[in-house]
Amino acid sequence: MTTRRNFVAATAVAASSLALLKSALAQGDQEVEYLFVQSAKSLTFDKATSKVTLEGVSPATIFFSDRPDRIAGNMTTAAFIPFWSQGKDNFQSNPPNADISILEGSELRQVVAVLQDPELRGDNLAYTVKILQGDMPAKGADVSVFIDIIGRPRTPMSYAGVARRSYRRAYYR
Repeated sequence: MTTRRNFVAATAVAASSLALLKSALAQGDQEVEYLFVQSAKSLTFDKATSKVTLEGVSPATIFFSDRPDRIAGNMTTAAFIPFWSQGKDNFQSNPPNADISILEGSELRQVVAVLQDPELRGDNLAYTVKILQGDMPAKGADVSVFIDIIGRPRTPMSYAGVARRSYRRAYYR
């Protein structure tokens, strides 16, 4: 049961986290690179349209940064969507890679994809995807989406960075 006190407290925490993220992003010469995590109860994938829909998506999107900043927080998923169109280094001009992890019974399926054109309707969030690695199931449960660093697709934490590191390791060995 949600009480007014719990609602006010949750709203204050979300607002302060969003303010922290916005102020950190606004510092021009002290750029911080954020990764994002979204979770959902289930997903459906329409292969004909390349649309994946996260059903029962969490209202909070988690963000965090790597060393040396070590910033973590959360923001509303609705506040995350404008990252596709706002700022000089937005996701629309440079779509992010994501690891979509789907729990199928006791097995974990991972799909690497490029996310585009988010649409949030109630507690369903749809993305048009371009699959880079793995096979997306038509349906899945217990979903986590790990979204690459905003505007930095070739950093060490991105899929491209991991592929480069694997190539370098293979070359040196």
